[in-house]
Order: sequence, then structure tokens, then C-alpha cells
Amino acid sequence: MKKAAVAAFLLAGAVMIAGGINKESGLNNFVADVQADGEKDPVSVNEQEETEEKETSQVDTTIPVVAGSRIAVVSKCVDGEYWKTLHKGMEAAVKDINTAYDFQGDDEVTMTFEGPSDEQDVETQVNTLDAVIAENPAVLCLSASDMDSCQAQLEAAGENGIPVVSFDSNVVDNDLVAAFRGTDNSEVGRIAGEKMTEALNGQGKVAIFSAQEKTESSQKRVEGFKSVLEDQDGITIISELYTDQVEDMSVAMQGVLERYPDLAGVFCTNEDVAELYLKLDKNEDNAPIMIGVDASSGQQEAIKNGEQLGCVSQDPYELGYQTILTAAYATVPADQEKEILMQPKWIDPSNIENETCSRYLY
Repeated sequence: MKKAAVAAFLLAGAVMIAGGINKESGLNNFVADVQADGEKDPVSVNEQEETEEKETSQVDTTIPVVAGSRIAVVSKCVDGEYWKTLHKGMEAAVKDINTAYDFQGDDEVTMTFEGPSDEQDVETQVNTLDAVIAENPAVLCLSASDMDSCQAQLEAAGENGIPVVSFDSNVVDNDLVAAFRGTDNSEVGRIAGEKMTEALNGQGKVAIFSAQEKTESSQKRVEGFKSVLEDQDGITIISELYTDQVEDMSVAMQGVLERYPDLAGVFCTNEDVAELYLKLDKNEDNAPIMIGVDASSGQQEAIKNGEQLGCVSQDPYELGYQTILTAAYATVPADQEKEILMQPKWIDPSNIENETCSRYLY
């Protein structure tokens, strides 16, 4: 099943519950479409492509969407493998929505995707938010770099009747957003903590190297990780570094490695920090066990060659797809599931080549 179909299926289930959609007919039609994929007679290449495209588009057209709506996305970042994959999922959702509702020309739903090139550039994100809100989009989608910094912008959006769909990283005041779509980041941290504890046999010094502290996703990952290690008397967290608290993250991490030559484990909370860590000078004979987040290409290579134990990864394509579906449905006031959290996946040498893990690799 393609990614868009998976995303639409998950969201359709949530909307059925919240919006009172006919469960029997809607779900049965979806299941029938998926099952039929393996039962149909052979068709031509063009027919097969057309059939696959229809099956990936499980947009629920019983939910009204305002024609010609413009969805403005302000992302935490626009660069990096994670964010580019998320962007592709959003683009796929826009295409599927226009096809499903037969929106053409001026009636097409459109999307803009903006944000800083660095996740720590909060000022650029806030300025982008100001400019986007001034253009009065139908819906605003936001992944907040700093969960406290955009309060005024969210209030302005509300005053102007612009619904906000938060994604990836939520904001402080959840009442200011119509919905949140993200990964269960507490579970990301817990999985990392369990794998670290197992690898260390419950003994050793551990460091946490994290993305900016004021990002909700970072906070939840660190909290989840520490909640597991707190139960281990033999494990000590000797350092906790955040990219927004040091001048140079690479220098700061290298300093920890040199100060603690007996460091046993390292947890890097996102793609950027993990990639920086992998480039550091380390004692190859006694390097700490490293666990990362988000299976970027650099981390995939490190997992395969044994430099990295594994990583807890997200499905950014599905997250992007679900975010845009939620935004489109928000163009008409209706009940939607307030929060949907997707489950992360542990990736290590035992499953990294499995097809079932492919959507977690970017």
C-alpha cells in the first residue's frame, strides 16, 4: 500500500469517529479498494498507473472543503532529508484533494511551503509567520521552532479567522490551534532509553545531545529518554547539551567526549545533531554506543557499518500528508480529532533492509 493511502486510512478513521461519518460504508469501500489491488486481471501500464493513483487517494469527499483554498505552511525548517520528505507528502495530499473533489483552475486547493533553512532560526520563522498571516490564507500550518515565540502570531491568526493546524512540534497554548498532527515524541525517547539500557546492560555514563530546548518535540524526546534511565541505578546522565544553549554544538559535543573518556552511551535527539556527532573524532576502539533519531542517509550508513546502534525514526511523508488533509478539512468548521500521534519505528541492522521500514528511511 502506498504512503498516501496509509495516511488517508489513519486520518479517515479519526474523522469517522469525530465527525460521525458512516463507518460501515466508508471503511468497507476503502478495504475493498485495497483488497482489489491484488485480485484484478492484468491491465496495461497506463491503466495500472491510473488505478494505483486512484487507490492512493483516499480523501473523504463527504467532508466539505472550500474550493480555491490556499493552505500556508510555515515549517520549522525547509532543508534536510526529513523536511524535504515531509514536503513531498504535503504535495501529494494537495494533488489527491484536487483530484478527489475535481477541483480545477481557480478552484484548486493550493499550498505554500516556507520557513528557515536552520531549525534554530526562530527570528526568520516568526517574521515569515507575520508575512503569511498578513496574506490571510484559508488555513495556517505551523511547526514551531520555539513553542513560546509565536504566541502573538497565533492570536492574530485567530482574530482573523484563520484556523491553525500545528504539526511536528506543537505550541504552548493548545487552545490556539484547531488540531495537531505529529509523532509520539515521548515514545521516541522511551524507545531510545530502552535500547540504550539494554545495550549497556544497565551500567554506564550517558550523554544527551539535543536539538533546541524550546522545541516541544525535543523536550518530549528527552523526557521520555530520561524517564527510562531514571529507573536504572547503574546509569548516570553526565551531560545534557542543547543546540540553542551552546555557541558551537560540534565543539561542545567533542568536549564531552574528551572530558569523559569512559562515556558509554550517547543519545542524539534529531537528524541534524546525529549527523554532526557522526563527524566527530572518536576513539574507534572505545566509542560510546550511539542512538539517534530520524533515519537520514548518514545515519543509515552508520547503522550498517556498526558505528551507530540504531535510531528511532518517524514517517515524515505520512505526517505531511495527514497535516494537509487536516488543513483542507479545516476550511469548513467541523469536528476533527484534535490530536493524532503517529508511532515511531526502531531501525537497526536487523530490519534496515526490510521493505516494511522503507517509509521510515529518508
